[in-house]
Amino acid sequence: MIRRRTAAKGGAAAAVIAAAVALIAPWEGLRTASYKDIVGVWTICYGETLGVGPGQTATPEACRSRLAARTAEFEAEIRPCLPAALPVETRAAFVSAAYNIGSAAFCRSSMSRRALAGDLPGACDALMLWVKAGGKTVPGLVNRRTAERALCRSGLD
Repeated sequence: MIRRRTAAKGGAAAAVIAAAVALIAPWEGLRTASYKDIVGVWTICYGETLGVGPGQTATPEACRSRLAARTAEFEAEIRPCLPAALPVETRAAFVSAAYNIGSAAFCRSSMSRRALAGDLPGACDALMLWVKAGGKTVPGLVNRRTAERALCRSGLD
């Protein structure tokens, strides 16, 4: 059974973004100087890769602002790849995954396909298929996807 509290537009989107930011921030961690991530991509702040190169720095405040703005972008980008009416928790979990894997990858994923087919529990479970980086299973991604799946499924109770 899906709760009446669903998210698609307006204030509900703000609730999704807030929930997603709260999930993303601790998993990504804050780094105020650019670095190469596990697969060699230049990264800064809370896992931001867009326009990042060597030698960049950012303040914690700028990183928090950037995280909120980029999370809103990811929410908007994956909105067409999900049913319009989804619980806040479920949508936030998918936004967190998209932030990590990219919107295009999310929209091509079994998470999206299953959700659009009406199999929301299966869509939540499909988060666990995204635990590799550089071809290897990463324990941190297993832990993150487990947390995302728990949040995703909590919206379905």
